[in-house]
Amino acid sequence: MNHPEIFILVVIVLQLFTFGLGRSLQWLFAPFLARRGRIWLMVLAFFVSDGLLVGLLLQLGHFIFRAMAFWMVLLLFVMYAALATFLLHLLLRRLLPEIRLARALRLFAPLAVLALFAFGLYNAYTPVVRHQKIVINKKLAKPLRIGMASDTHLGILFGGRQLDRLADIMKTEKPDLILLPGDLMDDNVQAYRRENMRPHLAKLAAPLGVYATLGNHDFLGDEREVYEELEKAGVRVLANRAVETGGLLIVGRNDDLDKRRPSTRKLLSGQNTALPVILLDHRPTQIEEHSRLPVDIQVSGHVHNGQIAPANLIVRTLYHLHYGYEKIGNGHFFVTSGYGFWGIPLRLGSQSEVWIIDVEGRQ
Repeated sequence: MNHPEIFILVVIVLQLFTFGLGRSLQWLFAPFLARRGRIWLMVLAFFVSDGLLVGLLLQLGHFIFRAMAFWMVLLLFVMYAALATFLLHLLLRRLLPEIRLARALRLFAPLAVLALFAFGLYNAYTPVVRHQKIVINKKLAKPLRIGMASDTHLGILFGGRQLDRLADIMKTEKPDLILLPGDLMDDNVQAYRRENMRPHLAKLAAPLGVYATLGNHDFLGDEREVYEELEKAGVRVLANRAVETGGLLIVGRNDDLDKRRPSTRKLLSGQNTALPVILLDHRPTQIEEHSRLPVDIQVSGHVHNGQIAPANLIVRTLYHLHYGYEKIGNGHFFVTSGYGFWGIPLRLGSQSEVWIIDVEGRQ
């Protein structure tokens, strides 16, 4: 284990949150259960938490991972609901009789948890379209419209229906170019093939083409299969290479799990960088370095804007640009929260999205 201190911290936080769940359940069912029953609720909470943790450490399968992810989100949402319940109690205790207030709060608390799950599910499956206009420091024959969607994580929970919706968004927005900067598959192509998603992905089309690069989850299975399936669907995968099209230089880098990938500087070496340069790089970890290169536009994903709060606050400390758009030097950098999701279909503090980037050249 590379960072045992992080693992220890996670285990401690898990135990604290589990205790919080147990106490919340004891309070919720206090009118209906004797002391012995309330003790068993606490025991059950720790049994599930630590049982899932052991299963995860023993690598018992992807199902255990998803179950653990769901359980941890449940613990988090219960803590949010408990905090809201406590604040309501402070506000209303002088206005309502204690018995009546207790009944109301015992109804409010589980409804708050359900509302958080409903809202998280809505954010995961309801994409928003974000628009940004930029002017690059190179000439363009005509204005360019780019459609960008990252982190589709195609798998058992995100598939053909969502791809059809993405295709409909692109048809409505009419981009000249579609970019998919990584994590197209959720670890492997098994669900993609089983659910016959290729015809749905093939609906994505643009005059200058559809281009992708591979993210970390595209490397967790067999990246060659991912590459082949994307190419069969009409998506041109730029695996550490550059192409010229429509007066543009489009460059794609594999995720850094590819230990053989060259630096961006090396990829650009020998290329016509007098053309507008568009870079697809899944992780936004080298933005500052790229701002010193002749890169006009970079699109990235990976971070998911934390996906579930408060992770959106944590990732702010890890990246120069964790989400959104920023102009640095002559470069324009975009990091999307992603079109799909990782692990479980929930988002809080982030939302599924597609970016439409309107580009003009200098006069």
